Amino acid sequence: MHHTHRLIKVVAAGLFSISTLFLHTANAELPANGKKGGSLTVLASSAINSLNPAIQSGAATAVPGSQLFASLLLADDKWQFHPYLADSWEKSPDGKMYTFKLNKTAVFHDDKPITSEDVAFSIMTVKENHPFGKSMYANLEAVETPDAHTVVIKFSQPNPALLLEVSTPALLPILPKHIYSEGPIRSNPYNNKPIGSGPFKFANYKPGEYLTMERFDKFFKGPAHLEKITIVIIKDTNAAGLALQRGDIQYVPYPPLRIAEIERLGKNPKLAVSHKGYEGAGSMSWLEYNLTKEGPLQNVKVRQAIAYAIDRDFITQKLHHGQSQAIFSPIHPDSPFFNKDLDHYAFNLEKANKLLDEAGFPKKDNGNRFSLTLDYFPGGPDTTKNVAEYLRPQLDKVGITIELRPSPDMPTWARRISNYDYDLNLDIVFNWGDPVIGVARTYMSTNIRKGVVWANMSGYKNLKVDELLTQAAVEDDLTKRTALYHEFQKIVNEELPVTWLVTSPANTIHAKKLLNTPEGIWGAFAPFDDIAWSK
Repeated sequence: MHHTHRLIKVVAAGLFSISTLFLHTANAELPANGKKGGSLTVLASSAINSLNPAIQSGAATAVPGSQLFASLLLADDKWQFHPYLADSWEKSPDGKMYTFKLNKTAVFHDDKPITSEDVAFSIMTVKENHPFGKSMYANLEAVETPDAHTVVIKFSQPNPALLLEVSTPALLPILPKHIYSEGPIRSNPYNNKPIGSGPFKFANYKPGEYLTMERFDKFFKGPAHLEKITIVIIKDTNAAGLALQRGDIQYVPYPPLRIAEIERLGKNPKLAVSHKGYEGAGSMSWLEYNLTKEGPLQNVKVRQAIAYAIDRDFITQKLHHGQSQAIFSPIHPDSPFFNKDLDHYAFNLEKANKLLDEAGFPKKDNGNRFSLTLDYFPGGPDTTKNVAEYLRPQLDKVGITIELRPSPDMPTWARRISNYDYDLNLDIVFNWGDPVIGVARTYMSTNIRKGVVWANMSGYKNLKVDELLTQAAVEDDLTKRTALYHEFQKIVNEELPVTWLVTSPANTIHAKKLLNTPEGIWGAFAPFDDIAWSK
């Protein structure tokens, strides 16, 4: 899927420099052809590791987390920001201070009022525990709470990405301090039975099978149109496709289905396939190297050789039916910060073999140079499993023997990779709208955090890269910021802590009778309170 260049509008048009924006608005009225009530069944792409988005990233947590928790703002499909839990906000002229005025009627699911203390607690929790919290809040000086409904966020340097960071619960869920401040957050029993702030409240959760959420009638925007949302985890993709056709499942973001199956389902008169709502994610797939482990991957020529040995055109055209594009940078090609003038690592087996010889790994009599294990994210088969199965014979052509190591579920995979128990890892990763949010976290040496998935999971360290990303994060001038990100991309394109493969095909399958499905930049990482069934 090819996104638009909407992010340019955000940065260049100065959305982040507007000082005061909007007042609170009510939720969307029920459409004329809509009806109140009913339930919605959503298919999850993988098992849910945690229901607390403050400590866990990824679609499996972000979709339910965006229903259970509220964010301060919402973002539409034009990268414009709107009130949600915050009625209004103001930014200081120097870009170092943001003031948010909270809705005074908002309560948590246990009827306790949502206050500025809860927002301050949530920000600090995200900073310390979210996989990219340290990147987002690197220059945070203080979160002040002058009264119960005013939050003042102060930075030592400008934070041009803050409004994006507070526009989805996937990045900043508002947690009840009285629930989550008791003991270590990662072992809090409410992580998987949340007391939330969102339009739907927790009802029941059976790990690996389903999650049920019910409408929260005291929600500050007014009750959601739907009565109940059930998220089901179906590992058998054939069974998932049949459930969609029967109408047992009515909404599927990031479908864990074959692309050919998605294309076939799109022809069903009762179903629709949408490509909107993924602009904020900036999804891509890559091959990650464990640089903390002694072995051939410590040699940059080996990593470059692997990059040259992969035929990205085969992946995009044969495996992805033309729905992805080859990439060679950590920044999504639709971002205004993308640097096109880099080594594309065009498919070249001769060059790959030469680099491996130069690296000191000659072929043995059996044609093998060395062996590596390859893990892969247990999501959609076309974007991970099938690519992994392609890489095994492909890398064998240059003498690298690959042993595939599938994980039975997302928690198992996350535990392995985040604890550096791997050689190669095939992953799907989001840019999250701004490099401060979704790019820096992978390459900053300060974000090497054992046990935290989607942090710096390769263990890559380069002080110059740290410096460039730190400078770019606080640079308000678009031209200067772009130059810093271009230099950063040049360095990592040469050193290859990961080999970037392709943009990820992204779409949503849903019942045509569903109205108001979220199509802002965050798609399913936004609340479903406006979704309704047609009469």
